Amino acid sequence: MSQLDDKINQHFEGLVVRKDLVKTVKGNAIVPTYVLEYLLGQYCATNDEATIQAGIDTVREILRKHYVHRNESGLIRSTIKEKGRHKVIDRISVALNDKSDAYEAEFANLGIKKVIIDSATVKAHPKLLVGGVWCIADLEYLFTEDKNATPWMLASIKPIQLSHFDFDGYVEARKQFSTDEWIDLLIQSVGFNPQMFGKRNKLSQLVRLIPFCERNYNLIELGPKGTGKSHIYSEFSPHGILISGGEVTVPKLFVHNGTGKLGLVGYWDVVAFDEFAGKQKRVDKALVDIMKNYMANKSFSRGVETLGAEASMVFVGNTDHTVPYMLKHSDLFDPLPEKFHDSAFLDRVHSYIPGWEVDVIRGEMFSSGYGFVVDYLAEILRSLRSHDFSDRYKARFRISDDISTRDRDGIHKTFSGLMKILFPSGEATDAEVEEVLRVAIEGRKRVKDQLLRIDSTYPPVRFTYSKADGSEVLVTTLEEEEYPNAYHRRVARESTADDMNPQAVELTAAPATATPSRQPRAVPMAPVATDEQLKEAHLVFQENQRGVSFDKLFGPYLKGASRITVTDPYLRMFHQQRNLMELLETISRQSGPEDEVSVHVLTVEDELNNDRQTENFQKMADACAGIGIHFTWEYDKTGTKHDRDITTDHGWKIVLSRGLDVFQRYELNEAFSFINRLQQHRQCKEFNVTYVRVACPPPCETIRHV
Repeated sequence: MSQLDDKINQHFEGLVVRKDLVKTVKGNAIVPTYVLEYLLGQYCATNDEATIQAGIDTVREILRKHYVHRNESGLIRSTIKEKGRHKVIDRISVALNDKSDAYEAEFANLGIKKVIIDSATVKAHPKLLVGGVWCIADLEYLFTEDKNATPWMLASIKPIQLSHFDFDGYVEARKQFSTDEWIDLLIQSVGFNPQMFGKRNKLSQLVRLIPFCERNYNLIELGPKGTGKSHIYSEFSPHGILISGGEVTVPKLFVHNGTGKLGLVGYWDVVAFDEFAGKQKRVDKALVDIMKNYMANKSFSRGVETLGAEASMVFVGNTDHTVPYMLKHSDLFDPLPEKFHDSAFLDRVHSYIPGWEVDVIRGEMFSSGYGFVVDYLAEILRSLRSHDFSDRYKARFRISDDISTRDRDGIHKTFSGLMKILFPSGEATDAEVEEVLRVAIEGRKRVKDQLLRIDSTYPPVRFTYSKADGSEVLVTTLEEEEYPNAYHRRVARESTADDMNPQAVELTAAPATATPSRQPRAVPMAPVATDEQLKEAHLVFQENQRGVSFDKLFGPYLKGASRITVTDPYLRMFHQQRNLMELLETISRQSGPEDEVSVHVLTVEDELNNDRQTENFQKMADACAGIGIHFTWEYDKTGTKHDRDITTDHGWKIVLSRGLDVFQRYELNEAFSFINRLQQHRQCKEFNVTYVRVACPPPCETIRHV
């Protein structure tokens, strides 16, 4: 186990489970993760391997005997008849039979209906009436000749949900973790390996949790297929329900006028709409209108009375086009059905998660570490719905007065939700509060900026906030930085194909010494510059930014050099050495066939795989020999080298905050992938580059490395 796993088990003993166990026990059972983790939490909530293995066997046996597979429902019904009584795990829904004045239960997988259930049980578990709940139930069979009676009887029922939890203990245990450790614990609890995500992507994953801890929170996420947009809403919590965007009706969602039966928003904390996008989808205009009122006022009316509810609304869907295409031809809400592509409806959305920044889920991205039993975390988040952290920034920061009330409400709700998730005790440093505030502002700004493109009556807004010293900070979205010419409405009509290419945008360098009033901003890549255009600069790149390539980043500054020294202590892993090979390709493209260039690498030897590391360096040297590059390398014997830079013999030093390892992980073995073959399509880590002029060494001087 990792050091973090040890710490998790120490402070949350009995409340965490190893996340890879879910796949181990699931088999072919089509059952939500929270059901499996409920069982694993009963038998495997420990770090003792022997107990875990015994617990896995127990859970498998429970699933084998009691979980109802649809194709085995006949066998289970027969078992109940022969034994007279049997325990089953199934999704149970309840309806009122007004003719017999009795509640009747239906078992989804078992395929039986009209099972009598007493009123007290229904009152204790009202969600049985809407959508159904996964339960462990004792079912009895007693044949009767009465044609109006059912032979099935429900002896007992236990919804698969945590019965109790200690919130104060949760808050106290949180204090034992640093913020980064806590974020990693939450990411592992969702089921992902935190090592595969940058800070920005981790926060995007946590924003998905806000609807569970914030009442009446409206969230949208649009992005490519396969990024796990709906996973949390279908698998994570027994308090949320995921429905297809085309399957919902006004009576099902709000209230049935004929029966007075309350809809989904009255019983669930989160109602998520899957596959919400699709221009050709038919949408009921009455549904859109009542949703507008509910999302704005937390209430709805169908002509009889006005009712209130607390359910948060989440809309997830797939995009059909790239971000620059949408910015050029329409807006970032382009995939939505026409009736939902309405400024009044979209203005009710509090935050927009940029799903195109989230990588497609791969097997290596799932966690094998420890995380909360999801049902436990779901109950914690539900209890946080009664808390309000929206004012926790006001003692240190102030949002611009130019921001409208509705924009401010969206920012406040996102800020409050993320603060509750990260800092349930309310204790956070100024820097941590500012980071959460920036995430909240960016999410709402993404909504508002698109509204300006859809409806010209909306006034432009500068999304800024002020610090205690009075300095003002401007918040921008990443796509605004990547495609500045296409992002804003006033130039969108005039944009050309070149405007969509981030490598065709003129370089905008941040000052080498940023003033306190400005946050470092991501900059687009520059076109190839001439020697006269080269200048000292300091560039800052945001996490998930695209359009970066070594040709644009380093090429102009390496052109004409005959000796180049690369210093990077982290050239050990295969992907790091591949980055070095791609730098050599850039050097090759910058030199003519008649030129020769010496490239020397100073790095640190990998103690575990030094043979493989040396072998790969030798392969690079062999490859370079035939194209005019003399490649050599040297291991720093002291083990203390921390510099990361590229130095040339014609007067330039390029200082790299992360060395050459600036790209996020991607599938290296996928030959038919543009991300694999073209750097500009990859997402970046957060990093910065500084270009500094240095004195050139004398022509005859030999560069010595120590």
